[in-house]
Amino acid sequence: MLKNFDDLLDQVKRTEPRKVCVAVAEDRAVMTAVRDAAEMGFINPILVGNEKKIAAVGEEIGFKNYEIVGCSSEEESLVKAVTMVHNREADVLMKGLVNTAVYMRGILNKEYGLRTGRLLSLLAVYQLPQYHKLIYASDSGINVAPDLEQKKVIMTNALEAMKKFGLERPKTAILTANEMLDPKVISTVEAAALTEMAAKGEIPPCIPEGPISFDIAFDKAAAEHKGIQSKIAGDVDLLIFPNIEAGNIMGKSWLHFNQAKWAGIVLGAAAPVILGSRSDTPEIKINSIALACLAAAK
Repeated sequence: MLKNFDDLLDQVKRTEPRKVCVAVAEDRAVMTAVRDAAEMGFINPILVGNEKKIAAVGEEIGFKNYEIVGCSSEEESLVKAVTMVHNREADVLMKGLVNTAVYMRGILNKEYGLRTGRLLSLLAVYQLPQYHKLIYASDSGINVAPDLEQKKVIMTNALEAMKKFGLERPKTAILTANEMLDPKVISTVEAAALTEMAAKGEIPPCIPEGPISFDIAFDKAAAEHKGIQSKIAGDVDLLIFPNIEAGNIMGKSWLHFNQAKWAGIVLGAAAPVILGSRSDTPEIKINSIALACLAAAK
């Protein structure tokens, strides 16, 4: 069980270093995080982009040990970086100084991209001062209103990655507004269906409960008060959200009011993808790189 991001970093440091390929790498914040991850010993960085600009930033921040692939434009840099991951010359793809929409188009390119035929989904990981271990959550950033089959893939993506983090049977809460099955509330119907799929082995091993409300998932006393016999209440590992709004609002509320720390990666591609934002702190970037490297384990 990983209690916090320090545990995550300790775990990834014990693994074989992964090759992380940064598309359009000439960004000081990104290069600083990549430098720190390289100095911790769990990545071998490949920086793709404008050679002169990358070298200048590298000199400014004291970053020397990296491979550089020079390109003359943003488009060429993106194509080259994605192609290298496609060809398994690198294990992880990371976003540098490139527009998110352009970055995603490169990932989904039919010729050189990282398509697998599987739905892409965001796995977010949160460290909360009030909780005793890391919380994994999906999907709060890519799929707006996933249907039942899409939720099944989202859940599968998350569980397969979590197994590589050392979680064999994650306690999984398929969240809805309440724990009652109501035909008028489609999220409760789909949560019950996902729980049944997991029981039949159609989803990777986990301990699922759904429909389940947030208070029941995180408060064993609340479950007992309502007469609910729960195997996960108060000890949840993975949250599956009914839609992007629920996941996005919950995550941002944790960050704003609970001093939460977080990291995130995109799953479902041929290799883990780090999406990231220019507003992400160096800590978020480093934690996301570590998460992606664990997810890239063979």
